[in-house]
Amino acid sequence: MSKDFAETGQFQSYLSKIGAGLDEFVKFEHEDALALGKTWQESLNEPLPQTGVGLEAVSELLVEQVIANGSAIIRPGFTSFITTGGTTASAIASAAGSIGSPQRYTLNAFNFLEELSLDWLSEMCGVAGMKGIYSTGGSVANLIALGGARQWAFEQVGHDVAAEGVDRPVRIYASAECHHTIQRSAGVLGLGRRCVRLIACDDQKRMRPEALAAAIEEDLAANLLPVAIVANAGSTNTGAIDPIRAIGEIAVANKIWFHVDGAYGLPGVLDDRIAHLFDGLELADSVIVDPHKWLGACVGIAATFVRDRKILHRAFTQEPADYLEGSVDYQDGANTPTHSMDDFGIPYFDFGVELSAPSRGVAVWAMLKEIGVDGMRQRIKRHNDMAQRVAARARADDRLELVLEPSLSICCFRYVAPGIDDLNTFNQRIHRRLVRGNTFIPSTTKVGDILAIRPCFVGARSVTGQDDGLVDEVLRLGDQLLAELGA
Repeated sequence: MSKDFAETGQFQSYLSKIGAGLDEFVKFEHEDALALGKTWQESLNEPLPQTGVGLEAVSELLVEQVIANGSAIIRPGFTSFITTGGTTASAIASAAGSIGSPQRYTLNAFNFLEELSLDWLSEMCGVAGMKGIYSTGGSVANLIALGGARQWAFEQVGHDVAAEGVDRPVRIYASAECHHTIQRSAGVLGLGRRCVRLIACDDQKRMRPEALAAAIEEDLAANLLPVAIVANAGSTNTGAIDPIRAIGEIAVANKIWFHVDGAYGLPGVLDDRIAHLFDGLELADSVIVDPHKWLGACVGIAATFVRDRKILHRAFTQEPADYLEGSVDYQDGANTPTHSMDDFGIPYFDFGVELSAPSRGVAVWAMLKEIGVDGMRQRIKRHNDMAQRVAARARADDRLELVLEPSLSICCFRYVAPGIDDLNTFNQRIHRRLVRGNTFIPSTTKVGDILAIRPCFVGARSVTGQDDGLVDEVLRLGDQLLAELGA
């Protein structure tokens, strides 16, 4: 065997070592990666190796220096970002896919699970019948959806925009609380970031349908081509859910593509207590959801669903490449395939922006197979309850203020005290002390002019009790800071 090929066939041995290191890591008894006395940077920072050290040494370094000094994102008390640490089912399935099917193409079991898991996901999230495609995250998922919207809108005026390019000014309508990837998608699609018209929200940060209708009327009079209306099904900032049905009816009446950004919040439909907030999803032309957010998949898995996947093919198809098409024997239904290389399978490469792409569906399949819809529902309801618990504590304590009523698993609150002129700075200082405590790690956000402490409970390892623990720590640190200031 060539010396430049280090395959040993001992996956089990090395994966067992890595697994043991990860088991130790998820005990969460370790200090932060940047704690005093840590020397991992010196251990890892070396010149480019000219001679390899072998898998044994590499696996030891991974366990002792890399895993042991990993991210705080996976901690149970980490509630800053909406991405979290992947569950065990997701991690082992993703690892299996990286070896068993390094691309999502050809007729094999991983490719089969790509489509099956998309169908399962759409059914669970209340958009059964829509067809989908996986991508890296909400940024690309929104890009794909709006790419489909762009294609559809221009086809209505007799123009193939994917082939010929944009030939007139356009408009995309979105909540003032929309994720900034909407503007970026507009820029990447050649529509221009400034084509996105932000629609005013009510005091709960939900788009106002009457403001949307007025904006559309004004732009139609100015001969702008409407491309899409984007509604939030759980904004990343506060968890706000726009009035989906009212917005969808406006879209239908004006023959405008209706897109629902549910990257974070769409799984909230599983909570029967708030499922009514998602009424109107059936009006959507496209919907996105990120399994790597609330569902617990490894980071790098989002899904875009559309009513008719053919529109994505027209929007994103690549020209044939001899080296690709020549590598398979297309059956076109004429013959039964007898080898996995007889066909690419579903041409996901023509439905989005990626040619090379991992098998992502196996991770979603593994999670749903492991705990089912009931398990996912329990997690969603637990996290929503945690946000409500924080809200209840904030209402009940004179030292706290509930800045915004929670819709999903995000709660915005702050510490208040008489005699403190700049509460924003005061709460920012509380937050920095929270982070350095390395147990409860929320983010902050601005709700209007107010800086709020913003826990977002989405991690599969976040459990009841951490809600009270966070509030207790905010109170302790706020009281401590007040005493230091002599207030």
